[in-house]
Amino acid sequence: QVHLVESGGGLVQPGGSLRLSCAVSGIFVSANIMHWYRQVPGKERELVATITSIGRTNYVDSVKGRFTISRNNARNTVALQMNSLKSEDTAVYYCHVAGATWGQGTQVTVSS
Repeated sequence: QVHLVESGGGLVQPGGSLRLSCAVSGIFVSANIMHWYRQVPGKERELVATITSIGRTNYVDSVKGRFTISRNNARNTVALQMNSLKSEDTAVYYCHVAGATWGQGTQVTVSS
């Protein structure tokens, strides 16, 4: 059974940075396509970033150049480095892999 635990969220001022981490068990992150999603209350979950098993990455246009997805195969974790944060990045962030149950997510709030 796949288990995903997100951490690293918090309150940050506009222009600041946060690094989210996702601890993964039940699968190897190196062998799967891993994603970061985000969700704002009342809106659908949005795909933010993807990393494939061969390391290719993809981002939603609104975060290109600011966010970086990466993985640590030895620790079996996936990270999302978020720089130059904006108020519109405020959301609950989730890591995900196809077929897995959604985790609790981690709240990111960008506010002065």
